[in-house]
Amino acid sequence: MIHAEELTRRFGDRTAVDALTLDAREGEILGLLGPNGAGKTTTVRMLACLLAPTSGRASVAGHDIREAAPQVRGSVGILTESPGFYKRLTLERNLRFFAELYGVPAPREAVQRYLKRLGLWERRAEAVATLSKGLRQRLALARALVHEPKVLFLDEPTSGLDPESARDVRQFIGELASERRTVLLCTHNLAEAEELCARIAVLRTRLLALDRPDELKRRMSGSRVAIGLRNPRSEFATALGLPFVRTAELVHDGLSVEVADPERDVPALVRRLVELGAEIRSVARDERTLEDVYLELVGGDDGAA
Repeated sequence: MIHAEELTRRFGDRTAVDALTLDAREGEILGLLGPNGAGKTTTVRMLACLLAPTSGRASVAGHDIREAAPQVRGSVGILTESPGFYKRLTLERNLRFFAELYGVPAPREAVQRYLKRLGLWERRAEAVATLSKGLRQRLALARALVHEPKVLFLDEPTSGLDPESARDVRQFIGELASERRTVLLCTHNLAEAEELCARIAVLRTRLLALDRPDELKRRMSGSRVAIGLRNPRSEFATALGLPFVRTAELVHDGLSVEVADPERDVPALVRRLVELGAEIRSVARDERTLEDVYLELVGGDDGAA
């Protein structure tokens, strides 16, 4: 549903997106993570035909973004971080206006369907200005869906929402994949990305990594083993004396040990610790969190650019 190949955008001497190549399948929620200025919004704008690429090519819902821009725009729905509405108009009139712009065959029925689905039907006659940010975000989702797009671009959909509103929006996004819609989700919320996304792309102008969240964590965890101890002592880390141990450090409840081959080396490591008097309560691969993986990939700098 989304295919980008060497997609590049420059603004003068600055490269915002550099040779991006990725695919998103039908019914997939693909997360796009990266620090401010990494090119996430620029990527969405190019794929939605709101901004022309400098070079490269892409297609969305089977339409080339250069040669079939009107068809692309009719096939996608967009939710921006700060969606704009006509605040003095009612919810129903706002949504009806956008449905008519998209040429929806039965705009009244489409508006009713999505206002009801997003829990806004009872407030349809109220002005948008009276809504909380969470309810406006629901209305923005309704607007993005009113013309039944195959592809959705969601930019920070839960930013600034209270926990209950954010949960409701996440739940709704999760339902979209079951409808075979493809979602490109731009977010800084790593827990949200891990919960919703089948795969995650980490971007910092260039694509740094693309895989399932669990696979990203597994790959970045390497060969480190977490040994939980009932009696953690610093000498356990310094007295191992095993040739396959690369590093060992005391943590608050045990040891973190990097070995050459966990499958082969863990039994000997455990025997040595028992010889040293360690009381072992657990042994597990020391898996990184998604936050660890993200910060290592982007260099730990999430400052604005």
